[in-house]
Amino acid sequence: MEDNKDDKIKRAKKRLDELKGFYIHLAVYIGVNAFILINIALRSYNDSDSFWEFGTFVTPVFWGIGLLFHAIHTFNLNPFFGKDWEKKQIQKFMDEDKREADKYR
Repeated sequence: MEDNKDDKIKRAKKRLDELKGFYIHLAVYIGVNAFILINIALRSYNDSDSFWEFGTFVTPVFWGIGLLFHAIHTFNLNPFFGKDWEKKQIQKFMDEDKREADKYR
């Protein structure tokens, strides 16, 4: 019984560490990208360069993709193969097997 409780505590601590890691990643993402974009905006305003070019948003976009994957892992999000999808596929295969068996009765 005590081992089960220890396992639950370890899993809860691991989950908490994952959440903290994600929120730290998010805070750093927001802070660093805000600093970069403000710097670029001020520099483009002073030099009359265009702020709205591809190079301006490379870091936020690609880092954002990485942050998205971090969120998917942290929050156990799986838009393609979720629990509902698994249940539907299992039911579909069971129905197919039943129809196949009914053919030969």
